[in-house]
This record gives sequence, structure tokens and C-alpha cells, in this order.
Amino acid sequence: VQLQASGGGLVQAGGSLRLSCAASGSVFSIGLMAWSRQAPGKQRELVANITSVGTTNYVDTVKGRFTISRDNAKKTGYLQMNGLKPEDTAVYFCNALIKRPGQGLGYSNYWGQGTLVTVSS
Repeated sequence: VQLQASGGGLVQAGGSLRLSCAASGSVFSIGLMAWSRQAPGKQRELVANITSVGTTNYVDTVKGRFTISRDNAKKTGYLQMNGLKPEDTAVYFCNALIKRPGQGLGYSNYWGQGTLVTVSS
């Protein structure tokens, strides 16, 4: 199982980006999906998460600007980021709880590689 994050880049303040996180390999089902970020010199922080039925949670600093979503058929999660600010600059990581076929009741946590988002002022 692999998670592939993509969509980062350089954008001016006020701009938008859409990150994607695609699961591939032997995936039976996906539970919670989440995005976190790590800015230079700072600890990684959770940005948003979404349950398998679409319940979402956001860190206060992105509420009203970021939207997390998922397409279960495509095994892909998204983070739409609008109104970007320089303080949103960070490496963004996705992770997901994934059950492989024959795994029984348990889910395992998988991480994608980071994708860099840079917001210029």
C-alpha cells in the first residue's frame, strides 16, 4: 500500500492550491484520512481530517479557508486550500487508516511523502 501526495507548489498570498492523496496497492477499505503540515523549525501539526462517512475537523487557523474531502471510489483524499497566507508555507503530509484484504478488523496507518507548499507575500 502506498499513499501518493501531490499538488504542492508556489503560490502568491490569497491564491489557491488543491492537494491530492491517492492510495494504491492492496486496499480493502480506507478509514480516517488526514492532512498535517510541518513548517521549517516547527513541529508537525494536524490541519484537517475526514472520516469514512465525511465528518470533518479542522485546526482553527484554516477554518473557512481549507476544505478536506475524499472520493472513496477513487481512494483519494483532497485538501482544497483557498486564501493562502505566508504562514501556510510548509511541507504537507497526508495519512490514512487503511485495511488490506484479509487484515481482519484492524486498520494500519500509512503516510504519504510530503508535498511542499510555499506562499509568497
